[in-house]
Amino acid sequence: MTINSSVNKVSLTALPPLALYIHFPWCEKKCPYCDFNSHQVKDGATGFDEERYINALIADLETELPRIWGRQVHSIFIGGGTPSLLSAKGMDTLLSAIRARIQLEPGAEITMEANPGSVETEKFAGFAKAGINRVSLGIQSFQDIQLKALGRIHNGEEAKKAIAIALQHFQSVNLDLMYGLPMQSLEDAKKDIETALSFKTPHLSLYNLTLEPNTYFASFPPKLPSEDDVDAIFEKNLDLLTKAGYKRYEVSAYAKPGMECKHNLNYWRFGDYIGIGAGAHGKISFPDKITRQVRERHPETYMQSMETKGNALVESKEIPTADLPFEFMLNTLRLTDGVNTNTFTERTGLPLNVISKSLDEATKKGLLDSNPTLLKGTAQGLRYLNNLQEIFLG
Repeated sequence: MTINSSVNKVSLTALPPLALYIHFPWCEKKCPYCDFNSHQVKDGATGFDEERYINALIADLETELPRIWGRQVHSIFIGGGTPSLLSAKGMDTLLSAIRARIQLEPGAEITMEANPGSVETEKFAGFAKAGINRVSLGIQSFQDIQLKALGRIHNGEEAKKAIAIALQHFQSVNLDLMYGLPMQSLEDAKKDIETALSFKTPHLSLYNLTLEPNTYFASFPPKLPSEDDVDAIFEKNLDLLTKAGYKRYEVSAYAKPGMECKHNLNYWRFGDYIGIGAGAHGKISFPDKITRQVRERHPETYMQSMETKGNALVESKEIPTADLPFEFMLNTLRLTDGVNTNTFTERTGLPLNVISKSLDEATKKGLLDSNPTLLKGTAQGLRYLNNLQEIFLG
């Protein structure tokens, strides 16, 4: 797909919603399937110093203020790693500093990721008091044999206890589950979903285990269920979740009505987000351009850069006009309801006709809904999402 950049300049009539992502790069143990930027706390080379890292985060946010001046932040997501390793006092210090520096929407969704192994009743009460109102628990499975195969530090009973504690303290709780696990049968997967549903949390995320590059599993792959077995597990899971009143609103996300994750919806609708912390990515729009930033990946290098240079950027650039259609479609095609076609121009600043040939091709292949007012994948398009997204690759 070729775009004549001299003709199609970015021209945004309004800026998209703005969110804040904060990366916490430490965890108790690196899981063999994980390709996120995370470092084991017990590894002395990573230097986990809570006060020092929080100071770096606050300084990092301050460098972004001139770029987002006057804009309101609609959601905050603290991801990792395992952010629940922070103390409640540290979380309060961080969120108080953020509120003092940005315009935060009243009642904004503030999510923190947590692992069952790091859950304590008193600590969760402190997080809630600090302002966390949504928690995402990395359950993955309730069965000890699968948890051990995944290298998790918790067991099934600890997972259940963590959910019960979270439900006492937070307005919304999400459970992260995985399927297609080593030694997992259809019945195993069914039990995991049924156990999750028994807690009646308003949101569930369900991911198919994939072997990502630069992970332990990539080098030493476990024996996984066949593709047919994985498909059968997915279909059974979808049926159970639908019957329980959850809607699949994104490829891997299911929610009760009105309980979708606002922060992630902003990503998928090609909204803006400030990204602070080690390895964090950010996207900020202006009337005539859309920019991306990337921070130093290693936590020690990140903190040193903030302390000595006043910023930790390794990349800060304007997104080339030719790349915007693919970046937009890469995100929005994950949504099961799609988006209105007008959203393309609203968020990229480009006319829809720059992707007309790709839209026709995707529709003819049965991957894109034929409704001219929607950009929405068909059931086949969601099943073969990579094929659909690649059609829009420049």
